[in-house]
Amino acid sequence: MRVGVVYPHQEIGDDPARIVAFGQAAEDLGYVHLVAYDHVVGAEPRGRPAGWKGAYTHRDAFHEPFVLFGYLAAVTKKLELAFGIVILPQRQTVLVAKQAATLDVLSRGRVRLGVAIGWNHVEYEALGMNWRDRAKRIEEQMEVLRLLWTQELVDYTGRWHRIDRAGIKPLPVQRPIPLWMGADEEVAVKRVARLADGWFSHLEPTEEGRAALERFREYVRDAGRDPARVGVEGRVGATGAPEEWARKAQIFRDMGMTHLEFRTGGSKLPDLDAHIDAMRRFREIAPVFD
Repeated sequence: MRVGVVYPHQEIGDDPARIVAFGQAAEDLGYVHLVAYDHVVGAEPRGRPAGWKGAYTHRDAFHEPFVLFGYLAAVTKKLELAFGIVILPQRQTVLVAKQAATLDVLSRGRVRLGVAIGWNHVEYEALGMNWRDRAKRIEEQMEVLRLLWTQELVDYTGRWHRIDRAGIKPLPVQRPIPLWMGADEEVAVKRVARLADGWFSHLEPTEEGRAALERFREYVRDAGRDPARVGVEGRVGATGAPEEWARKAQIFRDMGMTHLEFRTGGSKLPDLDAHIDAMRRFREIAPVFD
């Protein structure tokens, strides 16, 4: 199992020195990857239509992940830079291909790009992108990304994209860059099974989570693919006793998860040192580090 950590966007401030300290601590402690989230703008929640809801607002801080990882690539050596996830349909596909390829070159092949459709129509509107067709469009976007990452010249005509014998240079180190997806709804989970190299899941270390993982593997088989070649990442939060963190991690490993992320954010830790101490404690007691 490959074990990483989630960057606590909202909780350690904007000082670049703290960003470096967190990233280097994760690497020094033996974590394999660092996960970053993506929100370009946050919305004021008051006065929205009935049913509108979201986990984040305009008061929550998020560094732009390509810029954040470009910075961290220069101050780390081995840490995989895992986007968990980029809201792909609200971004220009060819530009994302270029950004990811450049980051992969500058980090010497350390990028894993997770994508999904997101939940906030306000963000789509602010970026001038269509909210309604996002689920279908992401499928074409993923095809275009892989073509641009593996071919010197691309000649492509789709529903939303036209590339007239053009390509990006430099191409990435990884050809193609691993392309994962995030999903919760069953229709989206089936899309992951058909298209992605891996799944950023929100499964719980329970019998219900185990059953959902088995359903996902069956969806992968239905798509004519080998479940052993499709990664799945689970998450353990730094809430409760450290022994509980370790117990959950072991259950995820027993379930056959290929990846695990440890999330210190959302745990009411007071400062950067407390986040690093939590990472250190998990590293000491969790029996899941290879």
